[in-house]
Amino acid sequence: MTSFSQSDIFTFPNVNKISYYYDASKVKQLQELKNTGLSEKYYRLLKSYVGNFAMQNFHENTAMIWELAKLSKQFGPPGEAILFYKLVLKHHRQGINIQNVYPEYDSLERDKKKYYVPLEYYYQLVDYRKEIDTLHAPHSVLVNMGPDLNSDKEDYGPSIGNIDNLILFTSKRTLHEKGEKGYDEDLFFSERVDGIWGIAQPYTLINTSYNEGSACLSHDGKYMVFARCGTPESLGNCDLYSAEIKNDTVWANIKNLGPNINSSGWDSHPSLTHRGDTLYFASNRVGSFGLSDIYFSVKDKKGNWGKAQNAGPIINTVNSEVSPFFHHTFNVLYFSSNGHPLTFGDFDIYKSNLKKGIWSEPKNIGPLVNGAGSEYYFTIDSQSKDLYYARSEEEDKKNLDLFSFVVPMEAQPEAITLLKGTLKNKEGKPLKGIVSIIDLEKNVEVAPKFLREDGSFDFNLINNRNYLLIIQGDEFFRIEDIFFLNGDMEINKIAEPIESKIAFESLEFENGKADILNTMHSDLDKIANFLTDHPVMRLNISGHTDSDGNEQSNLRLSQARADSIKKYLTTKFKIESNRIVAIGYGSSKPITQEISADHKQLNRRVEFEIFK
Repeated sequence: MTSFSQSDIFTFPNVNKISYYYDASKVKQLQELKNTGLSEKYYRLLKSYVGNFAMQNFHENTAMIWELAKLSKQFGPPGEAILFYKLVLKHHRQGINIQNVYPEYDSLERDKKKYYVPLEYYYQLVDYRKEIDTLHAPHSVLVNMGPDLNSDKEDYGPSIGNIDNLILFTSKRTLHEKGEKGYDEDLFFSERVDGIWGIAQPYTLINTSYNEGSACLSHDGKYMVFARCGTPESLGNCDLYSAEIKNDTVWANIKNLGPNINSSGWDSHPSLTHRGDTLYFASNRVGSFGLSDIYFSVKDKKGNWGKAQNAGPIINTVNSEVSPFFHHTFNVLYFSSNGHPLTFGDFDIYKSNLKKGIWSEPKNIGPLVNGAGSEYYFTIDSQSKDLYYARSEEEDKKNLDLFSFVVPMEAQPEAITLLKGTLKNKEGKPLKGIVSIIDLEKNVEVAPKFLREDGSFDFNLINNRNYLLIIQGDEFFRIEDIFFLNGDMEINKIAEPIESKIAFESLEFENGKADILNTMHSDLDKIANFLTDHPVMRLNISGHTDSDGNEQSNLRLSQARADSIKKYLTTKFKIESNRIVAIGYGSSKPITQEISADHKQLNRRVEFEIFK
């Protein structure tokens, strides 16, 4: 497991100071050390040199980062090498065969897409248990916000802040005359009343015959930053503008934010911090890491925006990073990217924590948000309850719509506490299965995962909450464990295997009776849970007595006991009756000679046989 992030390794202080770092004496020293053979001294000097990289180094000297990644596997602390491999994959342009990097990266990466359970399959698993279980599928996932907000044209760029009943967004629904007819980008808003979003309205005092969009509001809702494109006074093809509200109703004092923020290229997608002193935005200006990067600007004491700075090589890649959103309360940056290694579609949403001024390694927020298409413009309300973003279906990547649903665990800004564990059998062999986590307090959804090849699993959860851990598989009885998360935690489980024939010591009926006792519930529930999780499986129940008494009476008693168990399973767990066969054999099938009372007790049994 990665026990630290890039912020613990590098701060890359030269990124916004110089364009390229080069130290001839250190390069010569590095070559001399390399010629003597790979050594820990070479690793430490190379690590120090890479730590001084400026922006241009990341695509011109990617081979040095790759070299450092391979050395880190031998000399670095656990978890460091994967971070270097990610830097290689994020910034490679030339000089190395990238296909040689992927096997090394894959051997270390443990947060792969393949470990996430496909939603359709998970829905099936939960549907099997809907009559008897509290395990609910991720609800309200991919909910379109409907025709009151969305149109038949592109609708995107939602922004919501501490004013949770007001949402801003961009739409191409308005027809303008510009030499020839065309649809322009305009700013719209919708207000929520009694939980229902109203019909979208245009910002008439801000919208012009040019393109406006991608707006954000300040904490008090009185200051707006937005993009306007194609105007004669623009420094580039799209610039960032500000507006202030007057008399609580009228937007005025609209002005270009100037050359400290805007460039000769494209500048858009603004997001203000909760204090309003830092502005994040996307830009494709010359000198970026990739096609578009995340930048930021900080206000000085006079309230003027400072010179824009690049968010750095941890956030930005050789491809595109766009639509940043800085959380209202926590120091967490969300953004959309097609350049980070783990992706579920084209553009995905990622999150990164700001620690001591340095960004942590961005984390894909998972398949409950990111699908096979593209996701952009992610934003969360002030309570971290509902999320809003724009996405396209896989088959129609151009027609963006606004979507909203409950924020799942992977997207929660506070989901940084690690739960990890393993599942193995009694011999220490890892097993295959699915791990689900249920938040018992806030009903926050957690994307289920497959157990890894070594039987391990991990989740990042919100601390100080009660959770239910569920592990299901074909080779073992279902495992459930309620736990309170108080700091990083490890839960290691030993699975109870499924045998073709099973007999439980707890299934001791009272003499001459067929009533189900409370002591039997635990083991019978294991059988029921397994059948519920595996609807293709069938069950044979066979009841047996010892040889005491009348054989016909024993036959009736054994049948009554088998029927009693079948009734328990079909009534309490809603298992279909035709999946269970119950037969009483009396004393006709003993497993031992009845020499003593103990032998008779062994013959008084109920056996289960599970089969397809």
